[in-house]
Amino acid sequence: MSKALFIVDVQNDFTEGGALGVEGGDAVARGISQFLVTHSEDYAVVIASRDWHDGDNDNGGHFAAGEPDFVDTWPVHCVSGTEGAEYDPGLDLAAVTHHVKKGQGKPAYSLYEGTTDDGETVSQLLDAHGVVDVDVVGIATDYCVRASALDAIEHGRHVRVLTDLVAGVAPGSSEAALAELAHAGAELASAAGV
Repeated sequence: MSKALFIVDVQNDFTEGGALGVEGGDAVARGISQFLVTHSEDYAVVIASRDWHDGDNDNGGHFAAGEPDFVDTWPVHCVSGTEGAEYDPGLDLAAVTHHVKKGQGKPAYSLYEGTTDDGETVSQLLDAHGVVDVDVVGIATDYCVRASALDAIEHGRHVRVLTDLVAGVAPGSSEAALAELAHAGAELASAAGV
């Protein structure tokens, strides 16, 4: 009965000042780091994901050719090898056991769509460690956190979203995403109460 922590897309382009920066992103990075100081031993696996897009194409239509619609098309962000694709400096990576990259030429929202540099999938990592429970933190509540948590539920995991360690694009869509996750079976909890 092992637990995993998903740290979703805590990257420079998604925190303040980035191409798609969300309010509270830097605070989430610091908060996750503080949480791991006292809780890293709770997890058999700590998986951190990064959007990792190609710089020489539109990544399957993910990068907008003109004006982005911010639903299916986006401004250029998290291009592999750029500062924007790197982890936010406030995120301490010492406890991370596995890093996955997602996108790489196509749209990708869920951490489940990522692979390690060795080609391992998230499902393979979780199965190898007997993971039943997954806690989810990161950015953005209403997009990649939502997609990652829904995928974990779909893959038979018990999911808990630590709502004080996520940040979203907009308050309304973030609240809707959390309500959707709760309806799908996720537990909404505070990291302070864990």
